[in-house]
Amino acid sequence: MSNVQCPMSGREAAVVQSSQKDIGHWTLDIGLKVSDLRKSYESPNGDRIEVLRSISFSVLPGESLAIIGPSGTGKSTLLNLLGGLDNPDHGSISVGPFEITSASFSSLTRFRNQRLGFIFQFHHLMLDLTAAENVSLPLMIRRTSRSEALACARKMLESNGLRDRCEHLVSHLSGGEQQRVAVCRALVTSPSLVLADEPTGNLDAANSDLVARSLTEYARKNGSVVVIATHNQKLAGLCDRTLQLHDGCLAPVKMASQ
Repeated sequence: MSNVQCPMSGREAAVVQSSQKDIGHWTLDIGLKVSDLRKSYESPNGDRIEVLRSISFSVLPGESLAIIGPSGTGKSTLLNLLGGLDNPDHGSISVGPFEITSASFSSLTRFRNQRLGFIFQFHHLMLDLTAAENVSLPLMIRRTSRSEALACARKMLESNGLRDRCEHLVSHLSGGEQQRVAVCRALVTSPSLVLADEPTGNLDAANSDLVARSLTEYARKNGSVVVIATHNQKLAGLCDRTLQLHDGCLAPVKMASQ
């Protein structure tokens, strides 16, 4: 295990990549910046529905941000835009020096593979694979050898309290354990930007707390940006800052623990 070279953290990658012109390289003084972001959809009757209206905010490296609001307010839409999974009508999104909204398809694909971790409310794991095999998949997509990818996956699972579940089929795990495996899968590549869409929506209080703390601690330890869309007030309180999405606009909210 000592010879395994797992992906670098955001801070480590900044030192190695500071002189490179590759997409998505990380600088410690620039995190996520969103400027005048707007998004609308056409309804079945032809009307335009404004989902996001002139959204602007920034997140520093090492910071975790919660986006709160009830279902249907546009939280998932916002995260999809931040991850380059959808295009805005107007505005810009930058991660470090990499501008998502103006990137080519190939550059955006490399960015998502190298610098982005996405966690969904539903884990979307491969049920016929073990926990370690699931977590290793993003590394093998990056052409990391199977043995090295599995070693990194086991290390990530162990650090998140799942050492005894590494070789278990995901279908044999509890719902809370499955979601924690999904978190490990998102973090195993040491992404600079982590987006989590209602990651605790289907979990009990104990597992919700474990998932929330693993995400906020990851941001602090790795100098990465973590953005969590949630309606869980306790989870939001564990983040460094909270913004509330209402009627297409964002406003700061001070949680009791912040």
